[in-house]
Amino acid sequence: MTKPRARDLGLPFPGTPGRWNAITDVPGVAVGFATLTDPARRMRTGVTAILPRPDRDMPRPVRAGQFTLNGNGEMTGTHWIHDAGYLIGPVMITNTHGVGAVHHGATRWMIDRYAAYFRTEHAWAMPVVAETYDGVLNDINALHVTADDAVAALNAATSGPVAEGSVGGGNGMICYEFKGGTGTASRRVTIDAGDYAVGALVQANHGLRPWLTVLGQPVGRELTEGRIMDSEQGSIIVILATDAPLSALSLRHLARRAAIGIGRNGTPGGNNSGDIFLAFSTAEAGPMPQIDTALVTRTELNGERIDPLYLAAVEAVEEAVVNALVAGEDTPTVKPAGRTVRAIDTDALMRAMGL
Repeated sequence: MTKPRARDLGLPFPGTPGRWNAITDVPGVAVGFATLTDPARRMRTGVTAILPRPDRDMPRPVRAGQFTLNGNGEMTGTHWIHDAGYLIGPVMITNTHGVGAVHHGATRWMIDRYAAYFRTEHAWAMPVVAETYDGVLNDINALHVTADDAVAALNAATSGPVAEGSVGGGNGMICYEFKGGTGTASRRVTIDAGDYAVGALVQANHGLRPWLTVLGQPVGRELTEGRIMDSEQGSIIVILATDAPLSALSLRHLARRAAIGIGRNGTPGGNNSGDIFLAFSTAEAGPMPQIDTALVTRTELNGERIDPLYLAAVEAVEEAVVNALVAGEDTPTVKPAGRTVRAIDTDALMRAMGL
């Protein structure tokens, strides 16, 4: 049964969301999951796939920017994003020990999907694969995630509403010592005559309970039951998408704003946390640079006018984390065994909020 999202509970988040209040409000973006749960095998993990565009046969570059607040984690392909200002193919999220398998699966999927291009050109595949650690709720050393799981998540990608909580790569994640996982949200923004969407998807696996803040209220100080950690053991991945025509530099700046979004929920970005963010724009789907003309003309928003997009990113990330939290369910631990990571009590949360 689908649990109420944060806004459905009556939490008064600012800003205007899109139709789905999800990253899929950005036209063309699709999300898919492979969720792997088997208590007998101590398995609770998975793969999340984000497709920036429904490209087929021929891949098209997606302008992108990346920012790392704290680097105790992995996101592949970022060196090229920094150098080239774009990415090609899907964005994947899984657990720490699943990065290699997911990269292999996503590469195979790209070779199959763009078969003619890979057959005729000197093409290379460099999917983005990010991770957070799920070793408290999943036997991470058993290497449950396979390349086939990555392909399954990619083939399941659709637009429309996005499942939250214990789905895909978020299946085994913990947030502020409550059950965490996948969360998403979006905002609509108007700049002059242009109407744009900004969407966020998070894999929330970070934070200590006393830090938890919701809409400025330090609720974690009151929701003290069931704590399981003395120090931070997790991370958060944030993927931001927009259809606004932004330069790679502006997208890097947009990705930085994810740090403010997660900061609103209370985290200082602990030393053991990988706080790694990526922003991409679906606008202006041109050909691959290797087969494009020598002179390239681009349209992009003036950096002096995009503050509304920064605010939208901050608000969407803040809400996405809370959406991940309120979707959680009580989950038994595997390391150490015999404990339970509790779902946040939404009634207690609303009382702590004074609502």
